[in-house]
Amino acid sequence: MCGRFTFYTPPETLINEFDLDDLEVDGHFEPGYNIPPGVGIAMIRSTMTGPLLLTHSDWGFRPAWAGAKAPTPINARAESVATSGYFREAFAQHRCLIPANGWYEWRQTPSGKEPHYITPADARQNPAIFFAGIWTPHEGDHTTACAITTEPASEHLRHIHDRQPVVLDPGCLRDWLDPARTDRDSIRAATRRLPPEQLQAFRVSTAVNNARHDAPELIRNIG
Repeated sequence: MCGRFTFYTPPETLINEFDLDDLEVDGHFEPGYNIPPGVGIAMIRSTMTGPLLLTHSDWGFRPAWAGAKAPTPINARAESVATSGYFREAFAQHRCLIPANGWYEWRQTPSGKEPHYITPADARQNPAIFFAGIWTPHEGDHTTACAITTEPASEHLRHIHDRQPVVLDPGCLRDWLDPARTDRDSIRAATRRLPPEQLQAFRVSTAVNNARHDAPELIRNIG
């Protein structure tokens, strides 16, 4: 799953390093080292006029047609996102990217849950990563809500947690966002994952357990 992540790369770096020259930036994005569910997070989506848009979206998906008491999941399983009644319209028409620098997972040990941070092994090669996401408009205003798609964890991360975000290869970002792709087969055929060996995982301080803690020290490797 993905319930806490980081994002601190400036939008200018996303534009320059990932061939996103047409990316329009809407708003200001403060560095986040312990981003929890239920807050506004950075999201990249296509627009009606063509350019891509980096904007804020509430992390907690609820379709506009759902009632106020409907659930607001933060994750959508890749195995069922295309067929679930709750997600399938967004998967077909409203896919997005969630830019990040890494995410946290908690490993169950005899002495309790142990936090780990998963991030690119080479930040120069991957100054950011992108989670495959879906979004939905809120009813009555111009805001949106989103969820991060997850899948079974790769072999070298499975010892920490059995699931992980779908991390896209930078070469297929536009294919994932392409509004002309609406059926499951064409979307999945165009989707490639970042090679697992480009990610590393290491143990971090239990200070990350408290979502009120938000500082660069949280992502320090403590061995």
